[in-house]
Amino acid sequence: MGAMTVWMDSWQMECCGTPFSIGERVDWAVREPDRNWLARVLGSPAAEQVDAAEEHHGDVDPETTHRATGTVTGIQYVHCRYERAQDGTGHAVPGSGTLTEVHEAEKWVRDSGESQFVGYLVQVDQD
Repeated sequence: MGAMTVWMDSWQMECCGTPFSIGERVDWAVREPDRNWLARVLGSPAAEQVDAAEEHHGDVDPETTHRATGTVTGIQYVHCRYERAQDGTGHAVPGSGTLTEVHEAEKWVRDSGESQFVGYLVQVDQD
């Protein structure tokens, strides 16, 4: 089926995810990614490369989710900066996303300076 890039929110892993590494097989429920948010953090070209978002919380509706099964071939940690809006909510600073290549996706990832850890970009070679 080919390679795909999957976004995984940090909170999905922190809550009840299982750490994984390059070379391991995965079988995830995936849905359409939030490309607007990804474009704000990573820029439009990078966001367009994301094929799906891992989802193991909430309803796994067959209308909106499907399975991604295959071997992990790449993992990147994604950090970005947040700023406070006038209403007190936090918003990702556009274009502040940074990617760090890693061999293993750990359950708990530290923030990096002023940048918060927000998730993983995972390359999966599908069966």
